[in-house]
Amino acid sequence: MLTQIITEGITKVEVPIPDENSNFPPSSVAVFYNPAMRMNRDIAVAALACFSRNDPEYTYLDALSASGIRGLRIANEVGLCATMSDWEDTSVELIKKNIELNNLKNCTAIKRNANVVMLDGSFDIIDLDPFGSPAPFLDAACFSTKRLLCVTATDTAPLCGAHKKAGIRNYGAVPLKTEYYPEMGVRILMGAVARTLAKYDKAMTPHLSYASAHYVRIFVTVKKSIVAADECLKSMGFLYHCFSCGARGWKYGLAVHMHEKCPVCGQTTSLAGPLWLGRLHEKEFCGQVLDEVKKREFRGVEKLITLCRDELDIPMHYDYHKLCKWLGITAMPTDELILVLKEKGFQASRTHFTGISFKTDAGLEEIKVVVRGLAGISR
Repeated sequence: MLTQIITEGITKVEVPIPDENSNFPPSSVAVFYNPAMRMNRDIAVAALACFSRNDPEYTYLDALSASGIRGLRIANEVGLCATMSDWEDTSVELIKKNIELNNLKNCTAIKRNANVVMLDGSFDIIDLDPFGSPAPFLDAACFSTKRLLCVTATDTAPLCGAHKKAGIRNYGAVPLKTEYYPEMGVRILMGAVARTLAKYDKAMTPHLSYASAHYVRIFVTVKKSIVAADECLKSMGFLYHCFSCGARGWKYGLAVHMHEKCPVCGQTTSLAGPLWLGRLHEKEFCGQVLDEVKKREFRGVEKLITLCRDELDIPMHYDYHKLCKWLGITAMPTDELILVLKEKGFQASRTHFTGISFKTDAGLEEIKVVVRGLAGISR
């Protein structure tokens, strides 16, 4: 295996050199390393630095380490005591070399199955970053984590409804492929985490959650409490969506009666859930992460965190261009739409999901009136 030494953040890491003839270079080598996930790791460093600021003694597990770059950066750049586990001999040996390369005394590399590691002990912070779905590891992670759970999911097709049956199998929920599919993926994943934590009398509080081009990422704090777990499940619910006119609505609860006919156009609706309907971000925490990102000069991250911080806590965004296409009109700048919605007394904001998405507490028909008005159409 040919390797090279790269620097990510302030951490030096020896990683495999991918096969130039491979269509997906990261998967063509014995040890998985994906340079495209650098932003994901940058955000993890900033978020964990903020979370552990008052207690640097927190223990951290990178449960599926591969090259070890995530755990190495957390140990080196945040200062946490990090355990990195992987099932492959080649990966573990490379991680050990990288620990020596950075002269880290607060790191341990072990060759074990990730679920066994988590079921055998507990950690303050657990980070799941699998190649694919985190579903096979969620139960053990929810059992083991004490304070913070970080989860990446790259199986966006099942989460977002493109592979509906796989979504049902992996996450115990029905996803729908809608124009707000990235948020669907985030909320399906968070719902699965909330329900799994509840099995162990634990509650979660989302601090930062986002969807990127090819993955979903969540950071949730964890509290051991039967009362808190019961309260947390009150943020679970179901969503109905009308594919004829785009109307949507939701109800909290795990046993609810939903509209079978769209209240706007009368067509049959489709159901999604159970999924998380609570907030996705904690504004103060996002602000702290933003400051940390700026201090560390992580490129390309500020805009995402800022949008997460300022996003309304309302389920399911609208795709402005899709809405205009339905109406047969040309879209004006998104900021103009948001300004007019606010002038009319509604809440409105951009979202991090896409550059043309927005959230508002206005109803669909009220939104259509505003959009037509911006296009100079009176009705």
